[in-house]
Amino acid sequence: MAQTQPAANLGAHEVMEIHEVLSSAITSLNTFQLYRPHVQDPQLAAILDNQMRFAVQEYDNMVAFLSHRGAGHAVPYRPVHRNLTPMYGLRSPAPATPNASAAAIDDRDVAAAVLGCHKASASLRMHAALECADSELRRLLIQGATNCAEQAYEVFQWMNQKGYYQVPTLQVNTTQTLTALYQPAPPGLHTGVQ
Repeated sequence: MAQTQPAANLGAHEVMEIHEVLSSAITSLNTFQLYRPHVQDPQLAAILDNQMRFAVQEYDNMVAFLSHRGAGHAVPYRPVHRNLTPMYGLRSPAPATPNASAAAIDDRDVAAAVLGCHKASASLRMHAALECADSELRRLLIQGATNCAEQAYEVFQWMNQKGYYQVPTLQVNTTQTLTALYQPAPPGLHTGVQ
């Protein structure tokens, strides 16, 4: 009989999900490396460098979990820049068109690509977590999804401050009407008794 490997304690679904997550992590890291030479803005460069370092550490943690060689701990992401107040409303957005060549890639392109990677990875990791029986792997994937969401928000904040990712708003009366539709739950529902 063949010797049981550490990963044999994972279900088939978990193995396929973590395979997808790790493949996606490699693609994201490769994408970040591809775009990094195009970054001009020092703040964006610091964000991307920090996120790349963290992505390598997080990837290695997942690999360590699978091989049981290391701790495989879920580590929270620490943003370089945090808590910028988003600017709401449209401020003369520039028209968007594809670049004529790779030589035209700029900070906006880099940030948009990185943001897209984080959004996709957050969804992928949360979906994978929902398919996990192993509680430790589940926690690792949930923290990974949260990390991707935090990194996406960090990039969004940079883009928003530069005017690259503007947040359209509705008319005040429309917003107030929609948000006023929702009221607190009835008192009996809080206790579970009706």
